[in-house]
Amino acid sequence: MASLRQFLDGCSRWITCVATTIVAVRSRFASSPRVELVEEGSGEFSVRADGKVPGQRAEAARIRIVDGKVVGALPASLAAKLKASRAELVLQPGRFMFRPLELPRRAAEFLDGIVRSQVDRLTPWSAAEAAFGWSAPADAGSDRIVVTVVATARALVTPLVEAVAGLGADSIVVSTLAPSPGGAAAPVKVFERTVRGALELHRVRRTLVAVLLVAALLAGAAVSAQVVVGNDLEARQADVGRRIAARRVALRAGDASGDSALAALERRKRETPSSVIVLEALSQILPDHTYVTELRITGDKMQVVGVTRDAPSLIRLIEQSSHFTRATFFAPTTRSPSDPADQFHIEARIEPVFPPRT
Repeated sequence: MASLRQFLDGCSRWITCVATTIVAVRSRFASSPRVELVEEGSGEFSVRADGKVPGQRAEAARIRIVDGKVVGALPASLAAKLKASRAELVLQPGRFMFRPLELPRRAAEFLDGIVRSQVDRLTPWSAAEAAFGWSAPADAGSDRIVVTVVATARALVTPLVEAVAGLGADSIVVSTLAPSPGGAAAPVKVFERTVRGALELHRVRRTLVAVLLVAALLAGAAVSAQVVVGNDLEARQADVGRRIAARRVALRAGDASGDSALAALERRKRETPSSVIVLEALSQILPDHTYVTELRITGDKMQVVGVTRDAPSLIRLIEQSSHFTRATFFAPTTRSPSDPADQFHIEARIEPVFPPRT
């Protein structure tokens, strides 16, 4: 039971990780309109949305946020742009604490962990209670750098973020202007929240679970089909094997039907003369001055008709062959006045190529 619970927990973590990656990649490639809300004091914010067409004048309006609620209405076009947008909430520096932090230059690669661990020492809040960030590292000499840690209470930022989220923004970034050694104020991000990302994460996660369930069902069906088909094929193979074995036993034991069929084929092979062998034997026996014009094979008898210069000698040649016996003329030998050759008619008995078994 514990192993099953661990397996399910591992699957849940894997699905969450994949869903988070999908949402992050999708958010990176999806372009959302940018709307800036700049605090001007006493809870008043100026709202500006960039024009969609280059050179187009940006739209602007003013709202107030009191106790986490928006007071005042935005123009319809600006309210539409704020929905599904990336809202950048720029707060007054008076809401934040600024603390310089001097570090070795090599610590620039690990600023996230270093600043997070130093928030408790530099601010009145813990890392979980604070919304904080830091400025870009500045050269402090002697292989040292200095960063400005910017922090405020998360409870101070949350109502403002909730109010902007209520206007339909997809993501909200909270920042402020931190002083820099050069005198110019630089924006520092202290908080970011993705509103629709959680919903998308839940939807993607649910989709992945459904896909995995469908895949598991298909895999189970495939395994079941393989088992059923495999058993059927094994049964057929076993049946064919039994039939082959029975047939072999019958052949070895001299099965009557098998023996009779084999005997008939053997007898026919031995008793039926081969026309090819007859032609081959005649071509070797007959002299060059002899020409065959007709050849008939009936049963074990051969009749050959042709012309030759010496018909009687053919009887002797045919008798000397091992393929023929009882050679004789079955019709008179004739000669044409204009042709010196004899027209002969000879018949002979064909000897079997394979002698019958005794």
